[in-house]
Amino acid sequence: MIEVRPFNSLGAANHGWLDAHHHFSFAEYQNPERNTWGRVRVWNDDTIAPKSGFPAHPHNDMEIITYVRKGAITHRDSLGNEGRTEAGDVQVMSAGTGVRHSEYNLEDEPTTLFQIWILPDRLGETPSWGARPFPKGDRDGKFVTLASGKPGDDDALQINADARVLGATVRAGETVRYDLTANRYAYLVPATGKVRIGDTEVNARDGAAITGVDSIEVIALEDSELVLVDAAEL
Repeated sequence: MIEVRPFNSLGAANHGWLDAHHHFSFAEYQNPERNTWGRVRVWNDDTIAPKSGFPAHPHNDMEIITYVRKGAITHRDSLGNEGRTEAGDVQVMSAGTGVRHSEYNLEDEPTTLFQIWILPDRLGETPSWGARPFPKGDRDGKFVTLASGKPGDDDALQINADARVLGATVRAGETVRYDLTANRYAYLVPATGKVRIGDTEVNARDGAAITGVDSIEVIALEDSELVLVDAAEL
């Protein structure tokens, strides 16, 4: 099953400094048909104005993955972590028993990012934060695991959830494949470009909710940058 969620159908809120689009119920956007997809709870498509951002606020028992598409985001938290994550790179915060953090765009240009929340396997874990670069050339024509809670994914940022976050860059006419199992829940968003999955076309910033299949074959109709989450059932 593939359900496309066009970008113009997403929840939206423009706060001036933040232009947010919600693939799932979030804040004032509540859609009972889009509460979760497996363990995926939030996928926000955010544009943050220069010299602005999210002041310190708390989280607990959530895996929060930030994929920066343009610009950079600067993170600070109550654990003493601080870091700047640039376009194409990824940061992960496991909120666990509780952490306060701020996320600011300190750049002179807007920052665009995907913020993905995944429900953890275990509650009450020790909170942590990490970030690392993932050069786009390393995922040219293939999916690369960026963050994972699955055994064997030691090169990825670690999360406390039975899920993977993957990225790929695909040139027009190329095909990438990802093996799945029928009980998994995949959610794919082209950050840029346009792709086809089977007979279904997915445009930039649309969401494709996929389940009940043993593999995903993605054909790039345009040069595309893809982000995919493979998550367990809730």
